[in-house]
Amino acid sequence: MPIHNTDIAEIFNRVADFLELEEANQFRIRAYRNAARTVGSLSRSVSDMIEQNEDLSELPGIGKDLAGKITEIVETGTLKQLKELEKRLPSGLLELMTIADLGPKRVVVLHKELGINTLEELEKAAREEKIRQIQGFGEKTEQNIIEALQRQKGGEAKPRIKLIVAEEITQPLLEYLRNVEGVKKVIAAGSYRRRRETVGDLDILVTCKESSKVMEQFVEYEDVQKVISKGETRSSVLLRSNFQVDVRVVAEESYGAALHYFTGSKAHNIAVRRLAQKRDLKVNEYGVFKNDKRVAGKSEEDVYATVELPYIEPELRENRGEIETAREGSLPELITLEDIRGDLQSHTTYTDGKFTLEEMVEAAKNKGYDYLAITDHSKRVYMAKGLDAKRLAEQLEEVEKLNEELKDFRILKSSEVDILEDGSLDLPDDILKALDVVVCSIHYNFKLSREKQTERIIRGMDNPYFNIFAHPTGRLIGQREPYDLDLERIMEAAKERGCFLELNAQPERLDLSDVHVKMAKEMGIKIAISTDAHTISDLDYMRFGIGEARRGWLEPDDVLNTQKWNDLKKLLTRT
Repeated sequence: MPIHNTDIAEIFNRVADFLELEEANQFRIRAYRNAARTVGSLSRSVSDMIEQNEDLSELPGIGKDLAGKITEIVETGTLKQLKELEKRLPSGLLELMTIADLGPKRVVVLHKELGINTLEELEKAAREEKIRQIQGFGEKTEQNIIEALQRQKGGEAKPRIKLIVAEEITQPLLEYLRNVEGVKKVIAAGSYRRRRETVGDLDILVTCKESSKVMEQFVEYEDVQKVISKGETRSSVLLRSNFQVDVRVVAEESYGAALHYFTGSKAHNIAVRRLAQKRDLKVNEYGVFKNDKRVAGKSEEDVYATVELPYIEPELRENRGEIETAREGSLPELITLEDIRGDLQSHTTYTDGKFTLEEMVEAAKNKGYDYLAITDHSKRVYMAKGLDAKRLAEQLEEVEKLNEELKDFRILKSSEVDILEDGSLDLPDDILKALDVVVCSIHYNFKLSREKQTERIIRGMDNPYFNIFAHPTGRLIGQREPYDLDLERIMEAAKERGCFLELNAQPERLDLSDVHVKMAKEMGIKIAISTDAHTISDLDYMRFGIGEARRGWLEPDDVLNTQKWNDLKKLLTRT
């Protein structure tokens, strides 16, 4: 049986999951996640590449070690390393991670404290009120676990996947459907269109000449594992990745209404329907009706117009005040990818990046950027070969030489400086003073108390050279809980001191979250949307940051890196 790219990606992600459970080094875990993404998004079969003796180590994020592991998987159908990990840890622990509120660290604690290895043991412990007795859990978490288990038993809850994984699955399928004869429009709706950080399943809408042809081609898609149902205008399948996809063929006159309905969110749609009811209108997936006569439905704009609202962007449709703001005529003009002038966090081979300084700069130039901040780690991050003052000074010399040669582009002298446990910064002030932008973050001591963690960060901000607080909560979506801190107090401190916060666009992070981004905007704090790029392809993650920023209501002027360098320089100068 041939090995598909998705099989290799699944094995690498499983290895990463086990390494998370073993609390292995985060950079090692990230390497497997990146490799899974690289392989999963390839348009060519890795098996074919190996057969043609192509060098897999030239792929983004794939070194010789991972290339060897890919070859092993293709040739044997499995990976020795994964088998060894499965022997060391009960496989049921991975199943525990499908439960909301249970990241790897919490699963490990439950395993160590209560000997929990399965969902059955988890439910028993929760119902016996044993989980609430463990430090860091509590009664609310215990109740959430019980409810999540009940939903899963009832078939209501499906594991949600990260947006980037959903994108890698969705884009080839959309392209496949667009190539079906007679197809006019194809669009993915739901939380995918709203750019939520995770996606449960996928709704695709199609307009076409002949629905039966679309349904036939859809269920024959090469990645289909199981056909759940097949009808004349709607079919549902389970892909090899266990991701469920529903395709609906809709009439042109209902396209806008269907797109609005299936985009959601449910809460947003209910709010729109209430407005419609006040006008004796009925809104559903087929259109807007008055006395059973269709009065709108061809476009989303028409649907909103019937309830006297302007068009509301999909990312805002969460019933978080967008209806009221739309009625006032004051919806934000949301930021777009085209507004971005540069990237304020990237890494090179000086530390744990995979490409040289020159290669990263060339890639940023090719994206049409005006500047790129090179923010290699400071010395505290020794696992990433962090730079001490001497090595950073050497890098700054190289940056200056390159800047002399560059036209219409500037490399920003920078560093990702660790905030140490006592709140001091990991590099001396005389070095920090020489930088264009100082990006500060935490990579160690995540388990401090809420008070100590908050004070640590605020003391860091007291340093006059501190500019941007990177990946502020430390979360890894579905893998690591945010560390305990008073984010509102930190935002207040940032506002007082002239510091800024980052929205880290890495799809595992998206940190700040949309909710916290909106909070920062309301407090008047500008945000840096940065990719934290460790490879050239990581620079493309800006689109995920933009999606999260739009969900947080950000406009171009709310974002640092929409500014020209001369204007940005003024913002970064603390007075």
